[in-house]
Amino acid sequence: MISKYKISVIAGFAAALLLSACVSKKYERPSLETQNVFRGLESTDTVSMATMPWQTLFADQKLKTLISKGLVQNANLKNAVENMVQAQATLKQARLGYYPTLSANADITHAKQSRAALNFPPGININTLTTVYRAYLSTSWEADIWGRISSTKRAALATFLQNDAAKRAVQTQLIADIANTYYNLIALDEQLRITEETLETRIKNIEIVNALKEAAIVNGAAVVQAEANRYAAEVTIPDLKQNIREAENALNILLSQPPGPIDRSRLEGQSVPATLNLGISAQLLENRPDVQQAEFAFRNAFENVNIAKTYFYPNLALTANGGASTLKLENFFRQSIFYSIIGSLTQPIFNRGLNKQRLTTAQSVQVQALNTFQQTVYVAGQEVSNALYSYDMAVQKKESRAKQIEALSKAVNFTEQLLQYTSTTNYTDVLTSQQQLLSAQLSGVNDQLQQLQSVVELYRALGGGWQ
Repeated sequence: MISKYKISVIAGFAAALLLSACVSKKYERPSLETQNVFRGLESTDTVSMATMPWQTLFADQKLKTLISKGLVQNANLKNAVENMVQAQATLKQARLGYYPTLSANADITHAKQSRAALNFPPGININTLTTVYRAYLSTSWEADIWGRISSTKRAALATFLQNDAAKRAVQTQLIADIANTYYNLIALDEQLRITEETLETRIKNIEIVNALKEAAIVNGAAVVQAEANRYAAEVTIPDLKQNIREAENALNILLSQPPGPIDRSRLEGQSVPATLNLGISAQLLENRPDVQQAEFAFRNAFENVNIAKTYFYPNLALTANGGASTLKLENFFRQSIFYSIIGSLTQPIFNRGLNKQRLTTAQSVQVQALNTFQQTVYVAGQEVSNALYSYDMAVQKKESRAKQIEALSKAVNFTEQLLQYTSTTNYTDVLTSQQQLLSAQLSGVNDQLQQLQSVVELYRALGGGWQ
């Protein structure tokens, strides 16, 4: 038969567990607004390009090599990994909170007492100078009645997962930065190639204009205009070369290596995926590392509120000491054993408002974390919408630009031929057509660059690059 004492103990533990459940709440993901964050681009297809490995997204092998190198060498990514190491150590420490502490102690106490202070009767001879030798073990254990230790462990786990998500966010951003810088670099290469070819053409045009002047078809002003047109193209080449050098250096910084040349392909060999699948906006919660990071920050704040609540309730702790104590070393292991066991129950009554303010602060931080979580989802949706719209506009411009370049090329040829055979065309018409053609060709390179970088940004915005 179960004794009344055992029944009371069991009932006490059951009551403690019930009260603990009332104090510490279980985490549930808050309800967030995710609908329409893509601004009307929502689909019912759950296939998202975010799940596509970056090795599949990019076709350029030289770009793949650079990304692989960056994922190994980048300093920011390495630091993000170290943040995970630190958070993991904190998590391990929190998981050991359920276990008692144990320490070994040894001390020597040399004490001198005053005979007058002891107030012994006359004739009693007591040694007032003593030396005590002790060696003992001490242990302490705190009962997790209200879930403080459990919440501390879960808060530490949330911090670890938050750092893991932060590391993955750094990785996705790094891949996007390397790809965008690489595309910018090869776009500058293409603009330099177009400008140098245009310069060669304009140098030959000067010879043609000089011949036309000798034939009295044009005057000296046309020769000077042709020379000025040549220098207008030539003067842009140093700026392009400087931009190329700076882009190379920027790419080397992303790779965490000294400045130097970058092995790269040409712009004309680049391609984009045939289809760009967005998936559904709710998938941002699972795919975007920064959204996950914001949620784990909220979970950490949620558990800190649980921890703050436990300070209002009694704390049950057990401490024990045991070892040997003697006045003489030779008697250390003979009749010198001592031990003590202390159980303490501490109920806060007045703590100058510390517990209340701790809870108020924790609750306020939790509200801030929830606001940040929701805002991060909105920002993610905005970035997806912007990237896809930028891609669509680049495609539209690319089609129109090709027609513009074709028309201007014909205009240049026609005006150059008319200049030789008719007086109705002057050299200003030729110059205008040539300048417009070069501007359109350079803009066409920017259109292609926008298209490539929009795909990269869409991939990053959807949360791709870490799977």
